[in-house]
Amino acid sequence: MLECDVFATEGIIKAHSGTTNSEEGHGTTVRVNANFDGITNILAIKLRHIGDVLLTSPVYRALRTAFPDARISALVNSGSEETLTGNPYINEVMVFNRKLKDMPVIKKYAGELNNLRAIRQRAFDMAIDMTGGDRGAIISYVSGARVRLAKDSGKASRWGKNYLYTGRAVLNGMTHVVMQNLELLQKFSIEPAGYKVEMHVPEDVTDSVDRLLKGRGISNPDTYVHVHPTSRWFFKCWRDDYMAEVIDWLLKRGIKVVLTAAPGKREIEKARGILSLVKETNKGGLITLLGETSIKALGAVSKGAAMFFGVDSAPMHIAASMDTPVVAIFGPSGAFNWGPWDNEKTIQQPYARRNGIQTSGIHTVIQRDWDCVPCGCDGCDATKKSKCLHDISAKEVTDLIEQRLF
Repeated sequence: MLECDVFATEGIIKAHSGTTNSEEGHGTTVRVNANFDGITNILAIKLRHIGDVLLTSPVYRALRTAFPDARISALVNSGSEETLTGNPYINEVMVFNRKLKDMPVIKKYAGELNNLRAIRQRAFDMAIDMTGGDRGAIISYVSGARVRLAKDSGKASRWGKNYLYTGRAVLNGMTHVVMQNLELLQKFSIEPAGYKVEMHVPEDVTDSVDRLLKGRGISNPDTYVHVHPTSRWFFKCWRDDYMAEVIDWLLKRGIKVVLTAAPGKREIEKARGILSLVKETNKGGLITLLGETSIKALGAVSKGAAMFFGVDSAPMHIAASMDTPVVAIFGPSGAFNWGPWDNEKTIQQPYARRNGIQTSGIHTVIQRDWDCVPCGCDGCDATKKSKCLHDISAKEVTDLIEQRLF
């Protein structure tokens, strides 16, 4: 039994040929050897978390437009595949079983070899590694693809990883990740075919969520705010009492709140801690779905909401992909890289400043304008708590929500 499962999605198959030129010596692209003649089987690799994978979705539209006849496969970590299943530009989503990492050594490496064998047998002729790690480089090379493209980190690899690619491109790290993903293609003359971040939510999932919310007191005319207060990284989370204060504020104004959390034990416990601090006695307008939603269902919850409020997290990106207005609190990470993506944007950088309160289309990021922000660290002084986040008051947030919601 292979550890690499495949989820097939529908796709259209047609043909393309083309070439790219080397820009070596210009500081933008190095070691380019990418002849696109006869490319018919493409592997795109993103072995990261849910939000990272979702933000690659415009890449598949670009690949389908440039290579309309090719078979396009995406390789992602288990747990993130729902962000891409149903994407009309992808023929299949291949899933790397992340549980392999926790298995005994012999079983782990046997599983890894099975993965590599399954990929090799697919006879890819182009591999695009958007991951940047060692595993992505090895998979690209072992795939046997004659064209293997990746980001150039600008650092020499200790074991020669960089030489496993036929083309590496230096990207602008100060732009949004959506733009960086597309820039990788552009450096090899594959142009964007749109900038929309999209996640397919099946109609049956939407209907199921609608029935669930209706059963808990939310009907179509109701206005509700989707609040997701947690992240897998707690140093990105706001103060529990402030989050509870915002929920109280919404409920007092007759706005219903749908509160969600990922199914992990730590995140559910944190969300329950926030719930214990909510003071509003009329909690009939508070619907809790802690750990009860799949990724697709989370998209359906956001799609029906008047607004999403939360922290820098995958659910924030999912809400933005549903074209739901987002108000998000940011701390140590840069909105210029990771802010909620507005689907009306084209090539302009959505968050131009290094920090502070910024708006991009229908989305707003609240962040301190301190010199140390963003630091990219997992909390201040190894505490796993970010002072820049905890300094943001509940009133600042409710004032801004009031401007955006009413």
